[in-house]
Amino acid sequence: MKRIALALAATPLALAAVLPTAPAIAQQDQSDLQKVNAYIRAVTSMTADFAQTDKNGQVVTGKITLKQPGKIRFQYQKGIPLLIVGDGKALTMIDYEVRQVQRWPIGSSPLGALLDPNKDLSKFGKVIQTGDPTVLSVEARDPKRPEFGTITMVFKRKPASPAGLELYGWVALDSQNNRTTIRLTNHRYGVPIADSAFRWTDPRPRGRSGG
Repeated sequence: MKRIALALAATPLALAAVLPTAPAIAQQDQSDLQKVNAYIRAVTSMTADFAQTDKNGQVVTGKITLKQPGKIRFQYQKGIPLLIVGDGKALTMIDYEVRQVQRWPIGSSPLGALLDPNKDLSKFGKVIQTGDPTVLSVEARDPKRPEFGTITMVFKRKPASPAGLELYGWVALDSQNNRTTIRLTNHRYGVPIADSAFRWTDPRPRGRSGG
């Protein structure tokens, strides 16, 4: 079960792309990065359905719940005894099948790019050309800490959505060439979400509830 969620936690990722260097393109890229910054800051809360596909084509589904700053929950489909919760400081992966709990600082995770509205993507992100003007793809990583991994976020330009963008999903490739794709659907923005949504039950002996 752990492999399913590694791309959401702290595995090193690597994606290569050739970027144009023309000044006009560079200016457009900076404008697009600012739009992504604006999107992340505008989405104070969101729920969506997700489908997660691994390199073997295995698909699992679930629901994502996000509340800024830093809170996120990946609730997997029935039959997948796995839960991932971000409480604003750390990401916790709970595997109920083997009763294990692992934690990473959110800043040490690729998801940190999505979960910290104070981060400036222009300092650690770059636009990946897609050839489709309706799609914006941004790769984010900390060049000083490559072990924290890379996340490539894919947005659709949608005027009715926050900052004119909607997060379509993201792609991760870990150091073992395990490709993981997340696709989001049925977005709902600005929904009321209680902090209790980011609590979890510790399955370990003599454990206690987190959150």
